[in-house]
Amino acid sequence: MAEPTDPTQPTATDAPPVTETPPVPPTAPVKPDQGRSVGELVFDVSERVSILVREEIELAKAEITEKLATLGRGAGIAAAAGVFLLAAGIMLMFAVAWLINDILGIEGSVWVGFAIEAGVLIILAAIAGLIAKSLFGKVESPTPDMAIEELKETKETLGKAP
Repeated sequence: MAEPTDPTQPTATDAPPVTETPPVPPTAPVKPDQGRSVGELVFDVSERVSILVREEIELAKAEITEKLATLGRGAGIAAAAGVFLLAAGIMLMFAVAWLINDILGIEGSVWVGFAIEAGVLIILAAIAGLIAKSLFGKVESPTPDMAIEELKETKETLGKAP
């Protein structure tokens, strides 16, 4: 029988507590008249511009990813429409072959089944094609328009001299 353990005593599975230092909150901008040198001000501005550029790049990546995902879905559905049309073409060729066979008076009228199946595949292709067209219509271009606008505003703001 196992001996009861004392909950106040450390065990082999107890690990020392992990202490993480909390992130340092950003400091408020210091006015130049509070003793900051020009070098410190230039460093501060360059650091903030660097952060701004990184955030703009992340925005552009997110925007392009979203647009390319929509284009990818549209391309996949358009490919499905192409497959349906290919299958419909094959079925129509079988139907025509059996129709010619029937017109010539050769036994059986199996072509009707092929023709109905081809019609169903054409309807499926039309539906998939319309969905693909709708998805392609949602995306004007795969360029990061919001990021470009933001960069133009940033350029205008930085270009203005006080």
